[in-house]
Amino acid sequence: MSHTSPDQDSRQHDGDKPPDTHIPQGGMARASALMASGTMVSRMLGFIRTALLAVAIGSTALVADVFEKANTIPNVIYMLLAGGMFNVVLVPQLIKAAKRPDRGSDYTSRLLTLCVLVLGAFTILLTLAAYPLMVALTKDWTEPMLALGTAFALWTLPQVFFYGLYAVIGQILNANAKFGWYMWAPVLNNVIAIGVIGSYLVMFGRFTSGTDQAAEWTTQQTLWLAGGHTVGIIAQAAILIWPLMKIGFPIRPKFGWKGMGLRSTGQIAAWTLATMLISNIANLLYMRLISGATASREQMADGGASIPGEYAANTAQLITVLPHSVFVLSLATVLFNQLARSMDLGRLGRAREIINEGLRMFAIPVMFSMVAVIVLAGPLGRLFGGSAETAHLSGAAIGQLLILLALGMPFRSANFYLMRVFYSAEDARTPMLVHTIIAALCLACAYGGALVLPNETLPFLVIGLFSLFHVVQYVLCHVWVVRRWGSFGFASVVAAYARSGWAAVVAGLTGASVLWLLGGYSWGFAWQSILTALITCTVVGAVMGVVFVMMLKVMRVREFDDVMAPLARRIPALARLSR
Repeated sequence: MSHTSPDQDSRQHDGDKPPDTHIPQGGMARASALMASGTMVSRMLGFIRTALLAVAIGSTALVADVFEKANTIPNVIYMLLAGGMFNVVLVPQLIKAAKRPDRGSDYTSRLLTLCVLVLGAFTILLTLAAYPLMVALTKDWTEPMLALGTAFALWTLPQVFFYGLYAVIGQILNANAKFGWYMWAPVLNNVIAIGVIGSYLVMFGRFTSGTDQAAEWTTQQTLWLAGGHTVGIIAQAAILIWPLMKIGFPIRPKFGWKGMGLRSTGQIAAWTLATMLISNIANLLYMRLISGATASREQMADGGASIPGEYAANTAQLITVLPHSVFVLSLATVLFNQLARSMDLGRLGRAREIINEGLRMFAIPVMFSMVAVIVLAGPLGRLFGGSAETAHLSGAAIGQLLILLALGMPFRSANFYLMRVFYSAEDARTPMLVHTIIAALCLACAYGGALVLPNETLPFLVIGLFSLFHVVQYVLCHVWVVRRWGSFGFASVVAAYARSGWAAVVAGLTGASVLWLLGGYSWGFAWQSILTALITCTVVGAVMGVVFVMMLKVMRVREFDDVMAPLARRIPALARLSR
């Protein structure tokens, strides 16, 4: 969502004209920093929560995967609501309503009433369908596994209502320039989740291998773990009610929704909603195949600790998406505004330059992140492997998925940016077609492979296909961008990735040597515990970072200065690195 600054202070407005309440008084830079800091804190707490959960219930273990399945379904539905319906359909309407004489009080009241009713009915139906959902979204699960999954789901599916309430109230606050609450509320959720898992460990102890989890699992454990996580989501939504009440105009239940403009969302919104729907349904179908590994693991004599399941797959994706979120997303957000302006003014030459500039700038953080994840895959996996006797095997299983995902990281980020090129030209149809083609091909390959491969190999198949089809998607996007807007200097983009890649390889070889000294390849110090894995990641990562920067300066990689310049303006200490 973008905003333009008013020509004069919003406080100096005419008495008959409402102020621009959708413009933050402190400026967009301050609002962006506040939101970014909330996101980073929430992500860090999310990593702590994930690591603690592995200690409590294992990572490549039955309950871990069953709980992950039940707790992920509401989140996928939330992503569809928040990323599609609310952002695309509601935000423009809310901003328009905020400019009315009543500052949008009537519209906001009717919208919130409608959302509460629809979300409530939808959540009740989903919860009643908990068992059929678990059957449809799992592969070869036994009846006891389905029963446990259903028990978890009965407590986690109500999260859909509170996720949706959080999203719609958050967008109301954003439309009225109250940005911080929406981004910081998940911090409260993660703090509560960490507290729930910590208290679970005190009450029930940590996971130990060699036990029959399904037979020993109790109703109290289900209630504490699943119910506790739902309490966190409730709190995440509830904390937004206070700033909503302080928004400056009355909000009360109101019925009658004719003429609210919800039907006239436009073609861009319709195509975007279709894209979100396709992506999220595809994700559920991918996870269904991965759930088959959980069923196979239960039939193995050693418990199958080395076989990754849904928890491992989601954790690996959580790790590899972090560099993208921190570096690529922030850079792409800045460049997108320039790109959209150039497209709007018909300056296609400048638009091609911005496309080239963005792709080259991404090369430095993405190539380093890719090599770092590959080198540190084992210790990174060990961070989330738990504390059982087989934790090193669980960490290795996560590490294997990390390597597969890392190979596709450069193409994933390039795809993200090229998609933004189409959106900058107000074309949401092409991204929808790309997502549809890739989802259809990838699902066909995954389900075709599932017919001939054993269940325990399916996580590797699906995750490997993710990286492979990032490459396919890039080729598709590249061809369509060039056909529509002309060549954007692809040779210089390849050269930037090659230069950054060589620097990353040298850093990676250095890091691998340090990792070897720390027992990273012999089940040594790096694998002994979560703490030793964290120390290993910190030491090796720091060494790699120093070597990488030195190589960039020695090789005079010009993109390094382009990346460092905006950061150096905010953090003067970094200016020395770009000299």
